[in-house]
Amino acid sequence: MQTFTRMDQATVEHWQHIVVEGKRVQETTPVRIKRMLRQLEDINYGFAVNQLEHSLQTATRAERAGASEEMVLAALCHDIGKAISVPNHAAISAEILRPYVSQEVYWVIKNHRDFQGRFYYQYLGQDPEAYRKHEGHPAFDLAMQFAGEWDQRAFDPEYDTFSLEHFEPLIDHFFGCS
Repeated sequence: MQTFTRMDQATVEHWQHIVVEGKRVQETTPVRIKRMLRQLEDINYGFAVNQLEHSLQTATRAERAGASEEMVLAALCHDIGKAISVPNHAAISAEILRPYVSQEVYWVIKNHRDFQGRFYYQYLGQDPEAYRKHEGHPAFDLAMQFAGEWDQRAFDPEYDTFSLEHFEPLIDHFFGCS
């Protein structure tokens, strides 16, 4: 138990204990990620499937298309930020993934709304060509594939979707590392 109430009162022993506790907490990251994903089950927005099912479908489609493991993980977690904030979900999801995936995959998730927006922005008074501002980025083609082939198609209640349990080893592998 720590006895200081201000950081400038801490000792080296305090910080050694905090580092040990921090590692212990970090080991629970896979459990917390799964919990956040399960929270998406309560979010629907009027789609034919809830946001957990949408995330599972996106990841299933990515896996079946032969995407890398980190891209499948990112597809699974691309909307995890909606458990916290819908307007900022892409940035939140990307930041959660950032320490665990490549810069390319991080960028795809951070910008996925613009790429998916080509299918719906016009209905919201936004520019459906917004994704074009990203042309020339090394991950542009991957973002187009993510949004066009996996994400925007993942609202089908009849789709044969892998369960969250199917993806748990992937979550444990990526988020279990320190």
